[in-house]
Amino acid sequence: MDGVNNSGVSEFLLLGISESPEQQRVQFWMFLSMYLVTVVGNVLIILAISFDPRLHTPMYFFLANLSFTDLFFVTNTIPKMLVSLQSQNKAISYAGCLTQLYFLVSLVALDNLILATMAYDRYVAICRPLHYTTAMSPGLCILLLALCWALSALYGLTHTLLMTRVTFCGSRKIHYIFCEMYVLLRLACSNTQVNHTVLIATGCFIFLTPLGFMIMSYVRIVRAILRIPSATGKYKAFSTCASHLAVVSLFYGTLGMVYLQPLHTYSMKDSVATVMYAVVTPMMNPFIYSLRNKDMHGALGRLFLGKAFQRLT
Repeated sequence: MDGVNNSGVSEFLLLGISESPEQQRVQFWMFLSMYLVTVVGNVLIILAISFDPRLHTPMYFFLANLSFTDLFFVTNTIPKMLVSLQSQNKAISYAGCLTQLYFLVSLVALDNLILATMAYDRYVAICRPLHYTTAMSPGLCILLLALCWALSALYGLTHTLLMTRVTFCGSRKIHYIFCEMYVLLRLACSNTQVNHTVLIATGCFIFLTPLGFMIMSYVRIVRAILRIPSATGKYKAFSTCASHLAVVSLFYGTLGMVYLQPLHTYSMKDSVATVMYAVVTPMMNPFIYSLRNKDMHGALGRLFLGKAFQRLT
């Protein structure tokens, strides 16, 4: 990847949400705190699942990969933003910007695909419990995860390569916390129709198709739960899906706030919405999945206290 694009732009300026020095100091400590909470939370999820044999199931296998994706996602954007806020050096190289864009686009798509795979896991567990062991075999789980990684990598590569064709000849200022697709396209002075067309076509496939799949899965799950005779059985079945539903709602809700609008209406207010899906969502996921999950509570207890925790329980 060249250090400059066709128009000779060698760097951009990431101005963030506010240019006020006082607000930037507040933002630095706020984002640093959120980043540390996100890292600690997701690392604990990964460690708890890795070291506890009781959690070596398809559901927790995908949850560990979701936590890894969220960890990678925030590390791709927040450290650079923190350096910019602390040093007042707002510059990011053209190659660095495209690299950040590639991982941003790829990891958002990967998050989405893993959530869809987790919905399938819940569907099989509730609607076809007798076939769960064979339907969600370790080999199939690895294959599904590999497919998620391959599709997301291809999605990110497609849009990054298309961005290299775009010419920038005006302002280099990005009023955002990272190099984001819509913002870069708004800075372009060349024809970006191909970028828009491919963005819509691939976006429908990589986001709307999994969303439709998740909706259909949960329609069948709800029907299966309603057929369970006892209230206790219904609650137990639904509780296994509640965390996933909360994460999906948070993911698509914050993502929709930013991207379900025409490019020309994109404005500064969308920076705040971006913080929600780029920072808040990865931070909240570990809390959502562990808040009322007895298996995760037990795994975290055994991770920290070992045999002492087993004696207490």
